[in-house]
Amino acid sequence: MSTPQTTVRPSGVAASRGAVMAVMVLFAAYSVLPVWWLVVTATKNKGYLFTTNGFWFSHFDLWSNIRDVFAMDDGIFARWMLNSVVYSAVGAAISTLVCAAAGFALAKYQFRGREAVFNTVLAAVLVPGALFALPLYLMFSKIHLVNTYWAVLIPSVVSPFGVYLTRVYATASVPDELLEAGRVDGASEARIFFTIVLRMMSPALVTVYLFQFVGIWNNYLLPVLMLADDRLQPVTVGLATWREQFNNGTPYNVTITGAFLSVLPLVVAFLSLQRFWRSGLAAGGLK
Repeated sequence: MSTPQTTVRPSGVAASRGAVMAVMVLFAAYSVLPVWWLVVTATKNKGYLFTTNGFWFSHFDLWSNIRDVFAMDDGIFARWMLNSVVYSAVGAAISTLVCAAAGFALAKYQFRGREAVFNTVLAAVLVPGALFALPLYLMFSKIHLVNTYWAVLIPSVVSPFGVYLTRVYATASVPDELLEAGRVDGASEARIFFTIVLRMMSPALVTVYLFQFVGIWNNYLLPVLMLADDRLQPVTVGLATWREQFNNGTPYNVTITGAFLSVLPLVVAFLSLQRFWRSGLAAGGLK
């Protein structure tokens, strides 16, 4: 007895695709609306902030708002932005190099306990970073590094997800024959790593750098625990301080425009490096 064949009608397929597209458009709009609200609100003076439609322009006062942001509290916003750039750019660069070395070693070198180390890294990916903030504060206070740049930079070097991604990428993209050829030619392990391996892993390294840059830029709990000096704080902590001072006279439009300006470096980083991190994510997903 033959099994009856079921046929899918073209109209049913079209309806299903339409429903999926409608859901995707809904989620896309839900994701974009807060960003759109931030852009629109940053262009309004405090007099029009609550009296006009929050999702459309009314009076374009963006430039005067930006002047107010950089004039507030003797121009400390520029210092907060500079601190965020230092923490994010330097921390992400060192973290990427560490991840590349660790991932390459776990992928290409045979040593006792290698799988145990990699499984530990995988387990660390699942642990929220916020859980380490208080133990780190207690440890750094013992060695007198609290309220210094090092208190934020040193923890930023660690990225278990970066080690995992570089290990997967190195396993599939760096051939053993090429490493053996370099050794036969007399190249040291360090030279092979810096001149050959890093170039071949560049798409994955850009992806790790961007993820780590964004993570450090958006970090709030660790800096607010470690730093007591206003001039050492990143922009995330500084904006939260202004938000707490609404009742003391800090205008709403200054904080909102400051939040808008704090997002711009992330947009520039993603747009300028999108060619590399897209290929790195795609390669990591396939391999």
